[in-house]
Amino acid sequence: MFKLGSFLNRTGFVRPLLLTGGVVAALCGIIGTQPFAAERPRALAAPTFDPIHKEPMATAVFAGGCFWGTQGVLQRVTGVTNVEAGYAGGTQKTATYELTETGTTDHAEAIRVSYDPSKVSYGTLLRVFFSVAHDPTQLNRQGADVGPQYRSAIFPVNAEQAEIASAYIEQLGTEKAFSSKIVTTIEAGKEFFRAEEYHQNYLINNPTQPYIAFIEQPKVDALKAFFPALWSEKPASTKHKSG
Repeated sequence: MFKLGSFLNRTGFVRPLLLTGGVVAALCGIIGTQPFAAERPRALAAPTFDPIHKEPMATAVFAGGCFWGTQGVLQRVTGVTNVEAGYAGGTQKTATYELTETGTTDHAEAIRVSYDPSKVSYGTLLRVFFSVAHDPTQLNRQGADVGPQYRSAIFPVNAEQAEIASAYIEQLGTEKAFSSKIVTTIEAGKEFFRAEEYHQNYLINNPTQPYIAFIEQPKVDALKAFFPALWSEKPASTKHKSG
């Protein structure tokens, strides 16, 4: 599974030629223009429907392209206590990286977010997800990452989350927040499966990996720029959560 076509994958540069200074500089210039992105990060309006809850902890599951990036963004939101990379949409039997990357398992690369509702609401997490974590107008892809495993999807853990998500997508459509139609799916009743350990905290642990530095870190930077009140200087490092 390749990143940026045949040039860059998630273990580094595929072609040794790209390690030369001039070619790397040229590639950085191309990536900087985000040629595959239909929409730029921005601060979207807050959801108008966002019930307040007082329970000590809640969970949310999102998918929006490579889980390294979505995990890295949500880990920096104040009130988030844990973010796991994983798979959602398919069965436990096929919940592996190798199988998911074939695009035939119904899984999407997803993240499970544990958060304190007294500090951050589900609607606020949705706002971050749609604003800076990914482009919700790209169907079965994010940039050069192509396939249903990279789809934009929300996996509500209860009926209220599904209602909030549906209302927010409708709100953004009415407000014409994006130049293209939002294609995010709401997939209820789907289980989340934790990914292999080497995927956990990947952005934090590999800041100089080319795919992270050029593709994913700018999303984290956008969170800090557009939502300074939500920014946490200390990321919520992933802890294992069974189930």
